[in-house]
Amino acid sequence: MAYAKKAWPLFYERFVELFIMNEKEKAKQILKILNKIYQTTPIPLKHKNIFTLLVSVLLSAQCTDLNVNNVTKNIYPKYNKPEHFVKLGRKKIEKLIKKIGIFRVKAKSIYLMSKKLLDEHNGKVPKTFEELEKLPGVGHKTASVVMSQGFGQPAFAVDTHIHRLAQRWGLTSGKNVIQTEKDLKKIFPKKSWAKLHLQIIYYGREYCKARDCYGLTCKICTTCYPNRKKPLLTKKA
Repeated sequence: MAYAKKAWPLFYERFVELFIMNEKEKAKQILKILNKIYQTTPIPLKHKNIFTLLVSVLLSAQCTDLNVNNVTKNIYPKYNKPEHFVKLGRKKIEKLIKKIGIFRVKAKSIYLMSKKLLDEHNGKVPKTFEELEKLPGVGHKTASVVMSQGFGQPAFAVDTHIHRLAQRWGLTSGKNVIQTEKDLKKIFPKKSWAKLHLQIIYYGREYCKARDCYGLTCKICTTCYPNRKKPLLTKKA
C-alpha cells in the first residue's frame, strides 16, 4: 500500500506527460493543415491605426466583422483619434454606431476609453496588457487582439468561437476561454500564436462551422479523430 501511494504521483506525472505529448503532436498536424490553407492572414477588421483597431475590436463583441466594417467605413475617414470621439460625446457616438448591437453600451465605452487615453496616455494606445485592460470596455480578449495584431507581440486571443473549435479538436477540456487560452499556449509555439488566432477563425467560418461539421467532416476533425462517428456537441464558454 505504501509503495502504491509513492508510485501514484509518478504515474500521474507520466500520464500528464504523455497526454501533453499527444496534444502537441495533434497541434503539429493542425498547424500543418492551417498553414497550407491560409498562408497569409489579413486582419478582418478594417482600421486606420492602432486606436481604430482597438475601437473596432471593442465594437465586434456580439457582432460580425462585416457589420463592424460596414459601419466604421463611414466613421474612420473623419474620426480616428481619441480626441475626435471625446469631442463627439456619447450621444453622437451612439448615432454613428446605432446599427451595431448594444450600441449604447459600446458608445459609452468608446467615449470613456478615449477620454482615459487622453488623460493618462497622451492619446496613445498603451503597449501592455495591464494598461490595456484598465481601459473602459477592454477585456483580455480585446487586449490580446491589439497586442498581437496592433503591436506584433506574442498573444493568443481566444474568443467563444476558438474555444468551441479547440474543444471540438480535442485541444482543451477548459470550461471557459481563460483555461482554453492557457491550454493552447502550452501546445502551440509562441511564434505561431498571432497568425494562428486568425487561421482558426478563418477555418471555423469556412470549414468547421458550428452547425455544419459537428466534428465529423472537415479536414482537421477527421485528422484528429478519424474514428469519430457521432456528432460532437461542444460546451459554451
